[in-house]
Amino acid sequence: MPTHNKPIVLSISGHDPSGGAGIQADIEAMAAHGCHAATAITCLTIQDSRNVHALIPLSPEQLYRQVETLLQDYQIQAIKIGLIGSAEIAAAIGNLLAKRPGIPVVLDPILAAGGGTELASNQLIQTLMGIIVPRTTLITPNSQEARKLTGEDSLDRCANHLLSKGAEAVLITGTHEASDEVINTLYRSDQPPIQQIWARLDASYHGSGCTIASAIAAGLAKGHPLLEAVTRAQEYTWNSLKSGWKPGKGQHIPNRFFTPPTSE
Repeated sequence: MPTHNKPIVLSISGHDPSGGAGIQADIEAMAAHGCHAATAITCLTIQDSRNVHALIPLSPEQLYRQVETLLQDYQIQAIKIGLIGSAEIAAAIGNLLAKRPGIPVVLDPILAAGGGTELASNQLIQTLMGIIVPRTTLITPNSQEARKLTGEDSLDRCANHLLSKGAEAVLITGTHEASDEVINTLYRSDQPPIQQIWARLDASYHGSGCTIASAIAAGLAKGHPLLEAVTRAQEYTWNSLKSGWKPGKGQHIPNRFFTPPTSE
């Protein structure tokens, strides 16, 4: 694809110094799919491949100005939201989305680090559910996040709860479930759920959620229908995990440039 025709995806997320997740993960996944990543930082973090040790949110005004400046300059084809950092920033993001209702939005609701550190207060979750979820094209929680967001136990009920809040679609990933294989399920209000099953890999990965959400956002930015974007992103993410590596003392990180994505 010629450089001047690259779709632009806006990533709104936190900075991960380890490079495994956050803004850097988003940039890599979007670039691997032939998109240009514009970025707005919500928070700084002190983290490595083992855990998040500190989270330092920016002010809502700083986040708002970053995004508004980009939106006034670029034609954004999709928005991907990751680590938010505070309820105040969540409110700012909700206000920004309300001004751009026609742009597809993929929300990766990051509530805790892989090492266990909590990254979202109850107030942040309430704000996210109240003003961001209703403006999302797709929300991509893992099973633990889906239960925490909704208070439900059944994943079907979790998905229905999120759909009832206004999300157009929900992809619940099953890595944290006890099944022999990983079962990811796409829910839409007007169609039956679609399950896709993947072989469970041996390692634990840092940045897998960022990878799949960013890949889906890239697909939507390129004009793919939702189901196609979700299916392609799952395959891409599984292969990037399979070829991932362990740079430090904690989790593996995905190899997002394992090979060029399938011709599109």
